Amino acid sequence: MGTIQGRMESALQRLLPASEIVPERLHHAMRYAVLGGGKRVRPLLAFAAGELAEADPARVEIVAAAVEMIHAYSLVHDDLPCMDNDVLRRGKPTCHVEFDEATALLAGDALQPLAFQILAEHVVADSPGAQIEMLRILALAGGSRGMAGGQAIDLASVGKTLSLPELEFMHIHKTGALIRAAAVLGARCGHGLDANGFDRLERYAKTVGLAFQVVDDVLDCAASTATLGKTAGKDAAQEKPTYVSILGLASARALAEDLRAEAHLALASFGARAARLRDLADYIVVRKF
Repeated sequence: MGTIQGRMESALQRLLPASEIVPERLHHAMRYAVLGGGKRVRPLLAFAAGELAEADPARVEIVAAAVEMIHAYSLVHDDLPCMDNDVLRRGKPTCHVEFDEATALLAGDALQPLAFQILAEHVVADSPGAQIEMLRILALAGGSRGMAGGQAIDLASVGKTLSLPELEFMHIHKTGALIRAAAVLGARCGHGLDANGFDRLERYAKTVGLAFQVVDDVLDCAASTATLGKTAGKDAAQEKPTYVSILGLASARALAEDLRAEAHLALASFGARAARLRDLADYIVVRKF
């Protein structure tokens, strides 16, 4: 994982505008928001799925960077006072604290189109039609029927009690949509999967996306701010429905393990080709931060 994380840091440094380019402060904020932190789970998934589909790593690097820029923009906006109003992200001040609210808003605004720009400028598929479909997949994952829609449901749910299916629906969109896109786009850089293979990969990605959120909820309750690199306990403080608030800590942990088993089952017929995807499912569930 460390090799891919290092590769992605170098790729993102190269693909982001330099801080010296006008407008310098905006570009500095964009680089601050993206570089030097984060687990890079989405790029790791893209590379693992790309390996499954026999994809060129140079292509996967581009789609992974695009997905990570969308993810980073979402974090910048989620942390704003009008959203979660958080002051700590990845162990450092959030973008609006380090710069200012307007600059943070613009940094997120600029990161989103940059993701589509790099995905359009580089050849990542075997045909123009296939590449346009990849742009559509990323747009859908980030929009009102994906991540942004999930965030809207999240904001509307503060102080309310959701059923488990309602909570799952929210996180399939808010957290899961971009995780699924990372895996699907990584695989679409190659040519080693048929329609059935893509179905199984999507089932895996949906499952690990939910597992990621369950573990996040557990860690928000059970880990410290210093360990997490972000404010611990904020979900409870803001009266947000979580897997822990609905199920309790022990049952939420058990659910994460069940989801890990489901993810492994989805990959069963791939054999050794899916080893990296299996390792990521394990990492997502057993991680401590």
